Amino acid sequence: MRFLIDADLPRSTKALLEKYGHEAIDARDVGLPAATDRAIASFAQKHNACLLTGDFGFADVRNYPPEAYPGLVVLELPRNASATFILRLLENFLRQSDIVERLPGRLAIIEPGRVRLRPA
Repeated sequence: MRFLIDADLPRSTKALLEKYGHEAIDARDVGLPAATDRAIASFAQKHNACLLTGDFGFADVRNYPPEAYPGLVVLELPRNASATFILRLLENFLRQSDIVERLPGRLAIIEPGRVRLRPA
């Protein structure tokens, strides 16, 4: 699966995704380090990439309907989340390949100990 990593996530996210066999594009590497949410969403759609972000605004299905994307993954993070915390949370998610495979057209909200997948 191809992922677009939003600029709010650690740079090391790319290596973690690749470790699990996914293609990863970091928004900072394609000229989108401070892009608007709309520009990030448009890039993800255009490049058939599942958006991976810590920006909870992308969980608003009225503005970002999951069926219009190759997947939306939003990490629900505490304000002071360290890179280690974020990567551990993401790795726990990536280990659940059955959920990862169902991402196209869906929104996944990832939090410690729980994954919410919409639509159900």
